Amino acid sequence: PNSPSEQDEGFSTYFEEKVRIPEDGSQFFSFRKLWAFTGPGFLMSIAYLDPGNIESDLQSGAKAGFKLLWVLLVATIIGLLLQRLAARLGVVTGMHLAEVCNRQYPVVPRIILWLMVELAIIGSDMQEVIGCAIALNLLSVGRIPLYAGVLITITDTFVFLFLDKYGLRKLEAFFGFLITVMALSFGYEYVLVKPNQGELLKGMFVPYCSGCGPVQLEQAVGIVGAVIMPHNIYLHSALVKSRDVDRKNKKEVKEANKYFFIESSIALFVSFLINVFVVAVFAQAFYSKTNSDVIQKCNETGSPHTDIFPPNGTLEVDIYKGGVVLGCYFGQAALYIWAIGILAAGQSSTMTGTYSGQFVMEGFLNLRWSRFARVLLTRSIAITPTLLVAIFQDVQHLTGMNDFLNVLQSMQLPFALIPILTFTSVTTIMNDFANGLAWKIAGGFLTLIVCAINMYFVVVYVTSLNSLTLYILAAFLSVAYLCFVGYLVWHCLVSLGVECVDFRSRVRHSALVEEEPEEGS
Repeated sequence: PNSPSEQDEGFSTYFEEKVRIPEDGSQFFSFRKLWAFTGPGFLMSIAYLDPGNIESDLQSGAKAGFKLLWVLLVATIIGLLLQRLAARLGVVTGMHLAEVCNRQYPVVPRIILWLMVELAIIGSDMQEVIGCAIALNLLSVGRIPLYAGVLITITDTFVFLFLDKYGLRKLEAFFGFLITVMALSFGYEYVLVKPNQGELLKGMFVPYCSGCGPVQLEQAVGIVGAVIMPHNIYLHSALVKSRDVDRKNKKEVKEANKYFFIESSIALFVSFLINVFVVAVFAQAFYSKTNSDVIQKCNETGSPHTDIFPPNGTLEVDIYKGGVVLGCYFGQAALYIWAIGILAAGQSSTMTGTYSGQFVMEGFLNLRWSRFARVLLTRSIAITPTLLVAIFQDVQHLTGMNDFLNVLQSMQLPFALIPILTFTSVTTIMNDFANGLAWKIAGGFLTLIVCAINMYFVVVYVTSLNSLTLYILAAFLSVAYLCFVGYLVWHCLVSLGVECVDFRSRVRHSALVEEEPEEGS
């Protein structure tokens, strides 16, 4: 692969300013410098708090109690290690992942890769926008229908996206405010429900699930799929470019990598706590509850939503039903505060999702359009299917679509993990900051594990469809999918210098051997 230093400088991001890093005499650690680097990690962490994650959390608590908290912890740690690679790529090369892919892959694989990442962004955006619409529906007691909530979300997203015109730090502060709203909202529910702290700690640090079956296993896989999102790798590698770091100065680059990792660790710790709040609330209050229990309680409190629960079976909740049952058991204030938290989660994540779409489109396609045109195109691609779903689907029956979107994003995960592991391991790209042998092995192992878990999730979902036509279609798509993943793995091995799989060099070598006798004669 060609070194980025030999290429053009990376495309400019939507940020029109860079945050200056203050000089500080401290050799080891400086809070002033940490504050200057604080921002990108918290924007990245919002993907760990989107409505898809919140729904996965509440379903985990309702179906498995506290028993899967350790899965959430492990998934968050794996996510942190992968985000570290993304941040290092952006800092060292001055380019984000989509830009590096543009330079390192041939045209056809590059276009396929772009389409796959766009699919992941569309799937994530649909969950986020519909999450906002559901929150608005709950807050308005059903007066704002789903499609109207989607239109409101689209409009205010455009407004908020231009906040960076008032300064990058103000934009980051706004995202910090939304994270604070989520922490206070879900923290209020946590204090209200008073979860069993002993069971919570046991579930978090004992990697075992007593009495669990296929339902809990699928939920554990769903947690991993919801936490580790492909477009977030692309996003984080771009956000770190907003800091003024001299890439020719090895000391500054090393320092930036250190502070970005510390900031990402803090940000993901905060997101982990918020996720724990949601799991614990539903584990304590609704684990092993039946629909009959909920209907009886809602009737006692005079809730108008009793008709959304079937008369028999174990309670199954989503974002909408979760708010309703909280209102039935803990009062209407709990419902409204829950909806405010969901609105903050959906609004913040749909904004960062739009940024991801901009970076991916600019990087893969080398677009140099005006900022407004880029935002408009990115939003149109993601919003059109969301609006159609909102018009033709009822707010009470969106869980099936959410499962499909989780599967869609799970399938796209290799298209972020394999490239980021490849390029951060190549010395000609990363110079002295390339992954060492331990990181290559660990990164490869983590990528393999995460992809295998997500493939299991996909297989479980497809087999539950019970349709021969869909089975045949899934088989054809699986062959094409695995071929492309195989190509990315092969490219990774060749880039790392594994000669036994590089048939191109062997073909060139054999051609040279055949030419030698002719030259001698």
